[in-house]
Amino acid sequence: MAITNSPLVSYTKLSPNHSGKRTHAIDRITPHCVVGQCSVETLGNIFLPASRQASCNYGIGVDGRVGMYVEECNRSWCTSSNANDQRAVTIECASDNTAPYAFKGVVYQALINLCIDICKRNGKTKLLWLDDRAKTLAYEPQADEMVLTVHRWFANKSCPGDWMYARMGDLAAKVTAALGEEETPAEPVKPSTGEIRAGDTVRLAAGATYYNGDAIPSWVVAKEWIVREVSGDRAVIDASADGKNHICSPVNVKFLYAAGGAPAQTDTTPIKAGDTVSVADDATYYGGGAVPDWVRKKQWVVLEVDGDRAVIDKSVDGANSICSPINTKYLHRVGAVCPYLVKVTVDALNIRSAPGANSPITGCIRGGGVFTIVAESAGWGKLKSGAGWISLDYTAKV
Repeated sequence: MAITNSPLVSYTKLSPNHSGKRTHAIDRITPHCVVGQCSVETLGNIFLPASRQASCNYGIGVDGRVGMYVEECNRSWCTSSNANDQRAVTIECASDNTAPYAFKGVVYQALINLCIDICKRNGKTKLLWLDDRAKTLAYEPQADEMVLTVHRWFANKSCPGDWMYARMGDLAAKVTAALGEEETPAEPVKPSTGEIRAGDTVRLAAGATYYNGDAIPSWVVAKEWIVREVSGDRAVIDASADGKNHICSPVNVKFLYAAGGAPAQTDTTPIKAGDTVSVADDATYYGGGAVPDWVRKKQWVVLEVDGDRAVIDKSVDGANSICSPINTKYLHRVGAVCPYLVKVTVDALNIRSAPGANSPITGCIRGGGVFTIVAESAGWGKLKSGAGWISLDYTAKV
C-alpha cells in the first residue's frame, strides 16, 4: 500500500530533520505534547533548523489546525527511539506549558480526527492502547491494527503529559468506534404499526419515498404533517404542523407514524451550538420580556450555549438574525428521525466542525462509504463517530 499524507493538513513546512524512507510499515501512532500553546506555523519554525535535530510527521496547533513537517513516508526524529519512529506516525500537540500539559478541546478533537484519517489511509480498522510498555513493544499488530505508544517509554520525559496519558484509552476507543462505523450500521427507525387515518399528525420514517418511488427531501422528513386522505396504502400529507411548506404528493402509509402532536424534540440530549431549534410559545428572553410571535414561528440555529443560556442566530431560511439569549428550556430540537444511514455520492466530501459551509474543515471522506447520521441541522448531518458534520446534498439515504 502506497503511503500518503493526510488531507487534513492546512499548513506544510518540511523539516530537513528526518532519516528518509521508513524501514518498517506504519503500525503505530505516537502523540506528543509540545509544552506550549503554539501555532502550526511556530512548530514549523521550531523544526526547520538542521541544528534542532528534531521533527515530527504532524503537529496540531492551538486552534486545531494540522501542520505537516515530515511526510508520512519518512521517519521523523521525535520519540528518542529509531525503532519506534521507523514505524510510528508522530504527532506533536499544542499543550499547556506546565504539568499536566493539558490540550484544549479543539486540539484533542483534531487529534482524534487525524488518528482516524491515519488509520483509514493505512488500512487499519482498530487503534489499540495496551497501557504497558513491555507488553506494547513485544506486541506484533495484526494487519488491520494500529498501536499507540508514548515518548516517556523511550526517554526520561513526561511526554505526552499526564493529561493526555490518562486519555490514551479514550483516544483508542473513539478512533476504533469511528473506524467501525461502516461495519455497524444503526438499526433503522421503524414506523408504528397503528392505523394511519385522515386528520392524524404524522412524521416520516428515515428512508421514506413518495408513492411513485421518488426520494423525499430531508426538509420534508424533518417536519410533522397532517394526513388529508388515506386510500389503501396511499396517504396524502398536506400542510406541515407549523402551517408552512405544503406538499400533496402521496406517500405509502408504511413510511408514516403517528406523531400525536408531540414537540419536535423527542430526546433529552442538551441543546448545543449548531442545533436547529424551534422556540416554545411561552418563551421569554433570558433577561425577561416576551419573545415575539415572528420569532416563535421560525426555526433557528443555536450560536452558543452557556449553562441554561442559549444565543440563537440566523433563522433556517437565512433571514432575521437574532442574538438575544433565551433559556434553553424554551428551545426544542428540530431534525430528521435519527439515526439513519447515508451513502456518500461524491469522491471527496469535507467534514466540518459545525453545520454550515463556512465552518472549519475537520476531515474528509474519500471514496464514498456508508455512514450513520445521528442529528440534522439545515441540510447538514452529524456523523455518529463525532468527527463532525457533512452536507447531506452529497449523500443518499440507504
